[in-house]
Amino acid sequence: MLVETLAFVLVGLVVGATALLSLPAYFPSGRALTMGTALVSALLSGVIAHFALNGAAPAAGVAISATASALLTSVLARPDLAAGRRPAHRHHPHRAGAHHRHRHA
Repeated sequence: MLVETLAFVLVGLVVGATALLSLPAYFPSGRALTMGTALVSALLSGVIAHFALNGAAPAAGVAISATASALLTSVLARPDLAAGRRPAHRHHPHRAGAHHRHRHA
């Protein structure tokens, strides 16, 4: 289990570093939060996978750990705040038709 735990830590660090290095503008929340999310999600999902699989398939546990870590880290991504992109709002208050007029009886 010790070797698997080290593998889960390594997976978490790789996922977090890859996210920050490949798309730094998508993660404005900070490096510590991104790396922490990747690391903790890799550890927790790896340990859960280890016990769910009874330790029979360590490679599957590492794969599950990597997938869960990538998915949970992607929740932090904010492409709408990336440099050069404007947030697309559905309901813009200054556009015509945005305010509904109510009839008063």
